[in-house]
Amino acid sequence: MSIPSSYRQAGLSLIELVMFIVIVGVAVAGVLSVMNVTTQHSADPMVRKQALAIAEALLEEIELQPFTYCFPTDPLALTASSASSCTGGVAGSEDTLPATARVTSPRNANNVSDYTNFSMPSIVDITGSPITGLGAYAASVSIAQVGTSFSLPATDVLQIDVRVVSGSTDITLTGYRFRYAPNAVP
Repeated sequence: MSIPSSYRQAGLSLIELVMFIVIVGVAVAGVLSVMNVTTQHSADPMVRKQALAIAEALLEEIELQPFTYCFPTDPLALTASSASSCTGGVAGSEDTLPATARVTSPRNANNVSDYTNFSMPSIVDITGSPITGLGAYAASVSIAQVGTSFSLPATDVLQIDVRVVSGSTDITLTGYRFRYAPNAVP
């Protein structure tokens, strides 16, 4: 005997509905656990933005310094036509990068090369005062002569690398300073 088509089951049984809810629940739980792990292990965007802002500010500060043949205090700084024209020759010029930074706190730089091997274990402003909230950041600067990469004398182009670190965040910005006004003394 066959059941008339009007009495047949239409829709889902209770077992099918429960299985659907369980499967969807497991899938949603999996997606949420992946998002939770990703969020816990991603860098804090604010820390990254602050590190980038510190690196940009320090790089700009350095690039705005003069890049002359002689030390700015050299009496021949305004007239020197090469590093050998400086008092003391090349040894008394900006063509010889110092082994340690000539910048102290407050920052008293006279030339780009004064920042060679400069480091700040905690971020301070140009006057040497600590900046609130930036104690967990550290910055360092390295400068190299790279003029030959631009078909110029090696000493006429400086590559400036500014590195800022805070926890797992590590930002390095690179800038270049060309000696386009070698007698511009502040």
